[in-house]
Amino acid sequence: MTVTATPVTTPTTSTGSGSSNSNVIGAAGIASNFNEFLTLLTTQLQNQNPLNPLDTNQFTQQLVQFAQVEQQLNANDSLTTLVNLQQANQSTQALAFVGQTVTLNGSTAALPSGGSAGWTLQAASAASATVNITSSTGQTVFTGQYALNSGTNNFSWNGQGNDGTQWPAGNYTINVAAKDSSGNNVTVSTQLVGTVSSVDLTKSPPLLSVGGQSYTINQVQSVGTPVSATGG
Repeated sequence: MTVTATPVTTPTTSTGSGSSNSNVIGAAGIASNFNEFLTLLTTQLQNQNPLNPLDTNQFTQQLVQFAQVEQQLNANDSLTTLVNLQQANQSTQALAFVGQTVTLNGSTAALPSGGSAGWTLQAASAASATVNITSSTGQTVFTGQYALNSGTNNFSWNGQGNDGTQWPAGNYTINVAAKDSSGNNVTVSTQLVGTVSSVDLTKSPPLLSVGGQSYTINQVQSVGTPVSATGG
């Protein structure tokens, strides 16, 4: 007696009908059709050549490979969900800043029409400081002498030059040179104060617009209107 059978070596090939399945199971199929995979393995067993049976280790390897692919797909789905949740959370946080007065790292602040430009000066120690404010073209528009306390010092400029000239709305940069009572240089870092006018949610992370410039949420140092020392 002669037995004729065609061995099936891959889970995407069916020999019961004598034809090759040309459709590869997609990622979603692999992740959701475990029963289909077991059916293909059963088909392999039913159609193997009894004179040359497939090694059982091969079935085990195929099952392990399938499980690994399925686990990776599930992990990818979970990561995608986490990323989407994080982006939604960032968007919610960013929207809460609209209309709020915030303090950000930087030295260039916006002077609104009829308003004031504000900065926060962080001094390493008490010092006597020379404050210079320049326009976007680099022109010095204001110079003043101030005593700084160690730590946080809030400073606002009303847009008036030393000669009383009212400068137009725009972006202005502050520069501070400070010395302590012994004449040693004191490090002073600058932060700007402004109002968040809008949020760009198309960016990741979302960008806050303050004085026509864009900042991320992690650049925000504090929220609220500071008590300022007036310059000008």
